[in-house]
Amino acid sequence: MSIALKQVFNKDKTFRPKRKFEPGTQRFELHKKAQASLSSGVDLKAAVQLPQGEDLNDWVAVHVVDFFNRINLIYGTICEFCTEKTCPIMSGGPRYEYRWQDDWKYKKPTALPAPQYMTLLMEWIEVQINNEDLFPTCIGVPFPKNFIPICKKILCRLFRVFVHVYIHHFDRMILMGAEAHVNTCYKHFYYFGTEFNFLDRKELEPLKEMTARMCH
Repeated sequence: MSIALKQVFNKDKTFRPKRKFEPGTQRFELHKKAQASLSSGVDLKAAVQLPQGEDLNDWVAVHVVDFFNRINLIYGTICEFCTEKTCPIMSGGPRYEYRWQDDWKYKKPTALPAPQYMTLLMEWIEVQINNEDLFPTCIGVPFPKNFIPICKKILCRLFRVFVHVYIHHFDRMILMGAEAHVNTCYKHFYYFGTEFNFLDRKELEPLKEMTARMCH
């Protein structure tokens, strides 16, 4: 592994703190199972399928947290080049602009510079996955009825990070030698999102041509 690529995995480059699974929990075992299938060279399309006998909500929870960690790491490697000057709006090329909305400060969709959007997005996801009412970690505590819709919203917004990185900052990833790593993360994310219908066709549009070439 090149020194440049090692920077992709450098903890100092993480945009937000990583969320970890507690050893000994079902979620930790599922996480290990998912990681093992990935590192064994198994087809990514097969790796995302729900293992027989496992709970769908647990499987989704593990992947949502993993994707948050991975994408937050990817953005962390280029965040110093994504500034209010270089990226005054959060976009994916001239045709796609993403506006921020939450239930707290931004009650209407608001145009923001990309780095500000990213900060708000990662903070918002962190709040969701650390909320025991949404992502329960205790055995026997059921997932709420709105768990899947919340996860769909999280993954939809995380997809926008890929859009922005690929369209505006991929030259930087190539310079760092991180292209293959980012492409693998994207394929894994795409296959998971489409396997469980988390990604709407409209959201996928900005990377449609690239995805058709990369994900068969």
